[in-house]
Amino acid sequence: MELMGALFSPFVRKAALVLAEKGLAFENPPFSFAEPSEDFLAASPFRKIPALKDGDFLISDSTAIAAYLDALHPEPALYPAEPRARARAVWFEEVADTIMVPKAGPAIYNRFVVPRMFGKPGDEGAAVAAMKAFASAMDYLEASVPDDGWLAGDFSIGDIAVGSVLRTLDYIGESLAVSRYPRVASWYGRLTARPAWQAVAELEAAAFAAA
Repeated sequence: MELMGALFSPFVRKAALVLAEKGLAFENPPFSFAEPSEDFLAASPFRKIPALKDGDFLISDSTAIAAYLDALHPEPALYPAEPRARARAVWFEEVADTIMVPKAGPAIYNRFVVPRMFGKPGDEGAAVAAMKAFASAMDYLEASVPDDGWLAGDFSIGDIAVGSVLRTLDYIGESLAVSRYPRVASWYGRLTARPAWQAVAELEAAAFAAA
């Protein structure tokens, strides 16, 4: 399989972690929006990352990719079978994708994308305002994470999606504040200790160093 997109993106990382948790080998070639491959354009007509190529099958969007992989390779299941657990897993995936990322997006753009991709300073005021807004999501997580285990009971796509967003914040100097969010920090420590997480982190570090 080929996963297209830069691993510093929480969405690309989410898809990579799904692949790794399921023990699926994949390639993640260097990616550029300026010079996208034909496969990427065929998979992602709206240029959304990530995109996945699995033989002759092409699909984009991290949620679509995760759902595809979980159906194709059911074990270990990342979308629980029990109805309430599944609902909570999908809920936390949505919290990550539609609440956390949009809130933090201006900070990621101005502190990482603009300086790295365009070689100029971003709007720090917009970044600061974004992280103030992001605090409401973190407060919700601090009140929601369990003392032990995972967000939906068993390990799930919800844990992967939320953790992927927190990892991207490291790139903009917003590492997790342990004193303010001790329960989230404990959960995040469990997440980052997983072999799949560590394997993807190694790939990400190598790709970032080479970029």
